[in-house]
Amino acid sequence: MASSPASDLRLRRARFGELTPFELYGLCRLRVDVFVVEQQCPYPELDGRDTEPATEHLWFESGDAVVATIRVLDDGASRAIGRVATATGARGQGLAARLIEEGIALCGQLPITLGAQAHLEGWYERFGFRRSGPGYVEDGIPHVPMRRDPA
Repeated sequence: MASSPASDLRLRRARFGELTPFELYGLCRLRVDVFVVEQQCPYPELDGRDTEPATEHLWFESGDAVVATIRVLDDGASRAIGRVATATGARGQGLAARLIEEGIALCGQLPITLGAQAHLEGWYERFGFRRSGPGYVEDGIPHVPMRRDPA
């Protein structure tokens, strides 16, 4: 996908039950393209959390295509951000950063956790996340746990 003009982008947000079949397909297609095809990792584990009633899906659309996405999970006293993915042709526009900022705002004054790919630790630090434990490997990719406490 070629780089899209910013004026064509639409920020979207929905819980699982509000997603149309086409939106759900677009979110899943982008994850497969980024995590499986591009990063050549085994199919990411389906944890079932996408379908939880409180899970919020945030994404940018360009035309009919999903070009960047994250999800925000309700973990009770905290929230978790994950499944951060941006289409190859849409990178360099700050879309993931804008989604992270939207996700942080959505979490209000609750702590937020995430599992960052290790090479992106510094990128997440820009948003106030700090490493919160030892590294681990998920789907064949080194990760680090991170946490952001409320300001």
